[in-house]
Amino acid sequence: MTLAVDLLNPSVEHEKRSHKLKRLVQSPNSYFMDVKCPGCLNISTVFSHAQTVVLCSSCGTVLCQPTGGKARLTEGKLLFPQKDQLRNETQTHLFFPVSATMLNFL
Repeated sequence: MTLAVDLLNPSVEHEKRSHKLKRLVQSPNSYFMDVKCPGCLNISTVFSHAQTVVLCSSCGTVLCQPTGGKARLTEGKLLFPQKDQLRNETQTHLFFPVSATMLNFL
């Protein structure tokens, strides 16, 4: 008897819909993003699930407002998510090739 769904190789859509703890590899739903202020062009780093109003550090305009889940960006702001960049950096630092000379020092 075969299964209708491949459990070892789930689709990307299935991984996005599943709960963050029930994914094949656990990963959070939140991320940090760079938001550019349209008035002063200052770039600020904002958490995606911010629970307070985030203001621009130089001019004081509202960059995002909290909702029940993710923070809502105000209109006219440019958004640069950092999720993939941070994930790739952590993967390169965690998995590195080990040579025989490195094993001698350990």
